[in-house]
Formats: sequence, C-alpha cells, structure tokens
Amino acid sequence: MQTSSRILATLKHVNLSLGRREILHDISLELSAGKVLTIIGPNGAGKSTLLRVLLGLQTVDSGEVTRLPSLRIGYVPQKIIINPLMPLTVRCFIALAGNKDINKVMLDAGIQHLENQAVQSISGGEFQRVLLARALMRQPQLLVLDEPAQGVDMMGQAALYEKIAQLKEQHGFGVLMVSHDLHVVMQKTDQVLCLNQHVCCSGLPEDVSQHPEYQRLFGDFPDSGLAVYTHHHDHQHDLHGNIVSENPTQSHDKECCKHG
Repeated sequence: MQTSSRILATLKHVNLSLGRREILHDISLELSAGKVLTIIGPNGAGKSTLLRVLLGLQTVDSGEVTRLPSLRIGYVPQKIIINPLMPLTVRCFIALAGNKDINKVMLDAGIQHLENQAVQSISGGEFQRVLLARALMRQPQLLVLDEPAQGVDMMGQAALYEKIAQLKEQHGFGVLMVSHDLHVVMQKTDQVLCLNQHVCCSGLPEDVSQHPEYQRLFGDFPDSGLAVYTHHHDHQHDLHGNIVSENPTQSHDKECCKHG
C-alpha cells in the first residue's frame, strides 16, 4: 500500500510536572503516516505519561500538542486484566471493540485459529496479537503500542514485530511503539527516541547484520527484525533522573547522541 508522509501528531517543546517532580522536559517529536517511531527508556522515564499526552488523556504545563482532526488511534496496552471466571472467547473479546469485520482483523493479526478459544487460555504472545486485532477494529491512522513484547519470548517478539511491520505496510498507518529496553528495538524503525524525562538520544538503530553487540548477545538468532541500540551519554543522571553534567553551562535539553 502506498503510504503518505502526512503528519498525524506532533509535540513541540512539551513540559509537564506532576507535583514537584518533572516528568517531561522540552519534548518534541513528530508522528507520520507510514512511519515507525520507537520510544525507549528506563522505568520512570516518562514513557507512559508521554503516551497519555499523545492520546489526549493528559494536559501539559507548556508546549504544543497537535493531532490530526478526528485522528483514529488504535491502542495496544501493556496488559489487560480479565476475570479468569468470565466466559470470554477471543472472538467475543475483539467484538467488544466495535462492529467492524472481525474476521478480517483476526486474519490480519494471524489469530483466526484462536477465535473460539477462551482468552484466559492462550499464550502471552497470542494474547498480544489478540490485543493487536482489537486495536485494528478502529481502522487506525496511528497504532500505539505500549510495551507490546512484555511477557513474550524472543521468538514471539520477532514474529510480533514482523507482523506489526507487515500491517504498517498494508494499511499505511503510523506506529508509535514504547519500550523500557534500552538495547533491543525494531530493525525497521524509522526513528528511535531515547527518553529519560528529556530526549537523551534520537536517530536510527544500528544495522542488525553488522552490529557486533547484536551478534554477542543473540549469536545466530534468526533474522528477527530486532537490533541493538547503543546508548551514549555526554552527561549522567542522579537518582531522581535529573541531569548531572560535567559542564555546568551545558543546556538541559541538549541531545547526547545522534545516529543515522
């Protein structure tokens, strides 16, 4: 499918504090149709808050947040707690998201064989695909995935990331993916942004086939669409995540590394 480079959403110099804690400092990013942006960073870096801002669930203290009018967003959360006693099949669970063609979205997500199974009985990787199908029911222009590989083994991660890439090409939507893992990111990501309250780093991930650290970590692991992202700093963080720079005049919002 031919994809457009139209802008779906932007953040410009966004700042947000909750209580006395600064959560986001001078964050700027752009999400485009047909492009994948992966946000990586440690726990407590502000990734979940950033998602809430982009989804329109959290207002900011300053800066500009813009979204395409009536932007359709498909959201895949980290997890959903389902009552183990509730008699809920995969098909019924997906149907709760809308009235679109359930057969089509199950086929797209590769889970048509699961439709009559209880949601509580399937594996973690299968459930992530069910959540993906549920998000596709909205016919999204932007697909947002929060830690999509959580609870999924390495082979399952590879298959899930490949499926997301295929769906992006098929439907032309933009993708925003969030992870806490500073090392493993999608090979086909158009941009990686490392967040720790501020934008530490942004750019392309290293090439999978030539990256020595990937080979050291994964050996002859099959081509999985994953790559190692090497994180460099020209500053350090204290226990609260604040920047401690050797140069006291260094700007707080200076990016510490660029790739690509």
